[in-house]
Parts: sequence; C-alpha cells; structure tokens
Amino acid sequence: YTILSKVHSDRNVYPSAGVLFVHVLEREYFKGEFPPYPKPGEISNDPITFNTNLMGYPDRPGWLRYIQRTPYSDGVLYGSPTVENVGKPTIIEITAYNRRTFETARHNLIINIMSAEDFPLPYQAEFFIRNMNVEEMLASEVLGDFLGAVKNVWQPERLNAINITSALDRGGRVPLPINDMKEGVYVMVGADVPFSSCLREVENPQNQLRCSQEMEPVITCDKKFRTQFHIDWCKISLVDNTKQVSTFQEVIRGEGILPDGGEYKPPSDTLKSRDYYSDFLITLAVPSAIALVLFLILAYIMCCRREGVEKRNMQTPDIQLVHHSAIQKSTKELRDMSKNREIAWPLSTLPVFHPVTGEIVPPLHTDSYDNTSMPLMQTQQNLPHQTQIPQQQTAGQY
Repeated sequence: YTILSKVHSDRNVYPSAGVLFVHVLEREYFKGEFPPYPKPGEISNDPITFNTNLMGYPDRPGWLRYIQRTPYSDGVLYGSPTVENVGKPTIIEITAYNRRTFETARHNLIINIMSAEDFPLPYQAEFFIRNMNVEEMLASEVLGDFLGAVKNVWQPERLNAINITSALDRGGRVPLPINDMKEGVYVMVGADVPFSSCLREVENPQNQLRCSQEMEPVITCDKKFRTQFHIDWCKISLVDNTKQVSTFQEVIRGEGILPDGGEYKPPSDTLKSRDYYSDFLITLAVPSAIALVLFLILAYIMCCRREGVEKRNMQTPDIQLVHHSAIQKSTKELRDMSKNREIAWPLSTLPVFHPVTGEIVPPLHTDSYDNTSMPLMQTQQNLPHQTQIPQQQTAGQY
C-alpha cells in the first residue's frame, strides 16, 4: 500500500493519487559521490543534509513533505498526492550537502502521479499514535504492522494508508527530552467497508464522558494495538464519505495537505521608478532642521543671557557678601601658611595649662626650632611634666 524507492539519479516513480507515497534519501548512496577521508582505511561517516524543491521553485509541492532528524540519518520524502496532480510529472531537485567538505551533489526525482481506480475510499479513519515519531512510522515494516492490526480489527477487502502527519504539524508541542517521549503521529487509513463495532465503541456515551474527563475510554480491541502502538482513542476520527458527515467528531480534521495556491507569479519587470526625495526630506531633513533650531535656542540662553558678577552682587545681601569675603580671606591665609613653615606658629600651638599641676607648660621648642625634622608623634619619655603612675607592689613587700 506504500511506494518505497531508493535514490538514483533521475529516478522515475509512479505513486497513486490518494495513497501514501514514501521516498527514502539514503546517505550511503551519496557517500560514493563525495571524496573519501584523507587517510585510507578510515570509515567515512560524513554529515550529509538534503535540500528538496520543485524544479524552478524554492519549495516543494503542497502535498509533499520532507524530514531528516540529524545529518547522520536518512532523509524521507512523504505525502499523499492529490487528484489535481494526476498526469502532471513533478520533478523534485534533490541536493545533498557534505558538511565536512562543503561539496554538493544533485539528482532529480521525477514523480508521475497515477489515478487510483477505487479512490477515494468511502470510509476513512484517522488514528493518533502517541509512542511514535513520523520517521519511525514511515518505515515499511512499522507501517505494515500497523495496517495489519487495523485490518484484523476492521476486516476490509481493500485497505490503504492515505496520509501520515506529525503531531507538530497539527499544532502539537515538542515533547520534553525525558523518558524517550515521542511527539506523536496521525495516520489516516481508508477502507471499502463500514466501520467495525470495535471502532464505533468510541461513540458510546460512557466513552465520550471518559474522554471529556481526560480518562482512557474502554475499547475491546485496544489490546491488538497495545503491544506496539499506543493509540489515543479520544482523538480518533471516523469519516463516512457516503454521508459526508463525521460519525464521531463534528469538526473534521484536515489531512495535513496544503491547498494548491496555483503557480507563483513574480512581480512584473516593468515597475515604475519611485522618487525618494520626499522620503529623504521627511526622514532626515525635517529632524535635522528641528535639532538645529533647538541648538540655536539653547546657545542663546547659555551665552547671551548671562547676568554677570556685578548684577549678582547687587542682588545679594551685604551680610552674605561679608561672610563670603571673610571665608575667602581665611582660606587664603591658611594656604599662605602651608606654603611657608618658618612663620610664627598659630594660636592653637601656644602653651596650655598642665592637666595635673595647673602650671603653664612652655612650648615644646622655641620659634627657631627646625620643625621640618620634628616627628609627628613623640614618645611618653620625651614629654615634659609627665605624670608618673605608681606601680602596683607585690604582697610580700608589705
């Protein structure tokens, strides 16, 4: 039910409309087109990434997706071709980039979409598998196991995998990197017979109530999937195209296929030239003129409106001027004294009374004493009139 193919240059593939198409871009094939490692005998494991686009366009068709987790894993092209593309060959340019040597290799994939005889299948069911990523589900053996489990439950004559969509493309969030959590994947399958009683168990009021309470519904056939696939039965969608209504959900989810917006039409080359003079005036000239006017006003206030010292003194009280003059004179005297240390000592250094005897203590040195060599602090032995404190006698002397 899926079309798998390996990469070759200018390879032609023939998928059917409405049937899942998978194309694997194998890194082993492109390794032969890049030069080997400098040392002989080493195993080549160059990181290789792929870029895919429709020939002549920057992106792929709306129905075709591409995924590659790491540069050391294979890339996968997958999607479900639409009926509108039947009979139109689609050329996909595949460019491989070697991240070690920065070399490239290009191949073309020609997709010839064929019409399916019994498409669309009238009964379609979409399952949400929580423990799978999209690249894991695209593997042929995994997808085959899932279709086998669905066939045992549904018992149809014809069963096709219609589309596979990652939960991230449906608005899902990236899972936390703990306990090997998966992002989840939606798998849509179609059959030619009505839905089985097991699938319709989701419509029971009890199961709908459990789903509204975020509880697992009771499905009898869940054990046929549980060994390998963990299905969220609350998110299953059953669509009966014969009635054009959904048998379980009122809102039918899309198939994950982007609508075809037609061919890209670039703008015409005969565009009229645009005059940017007015934009220049508004952007640069007007702000510059305003800044210049403000600068002139500020310069006039700072330079031409100064009152002067005389006008300031006339408006200042006399007592304040006298205080200010006295402070200036005292400051000048102190500065002159600091310049010449040979002048008379200030009043603060004149003799004072002795704190014990009350006698007037003469100055420590005469006026002609060289004070430049005088120590800043003197020991107690050199101080005159020092009071001796009696020492404590021992008990044996009394």
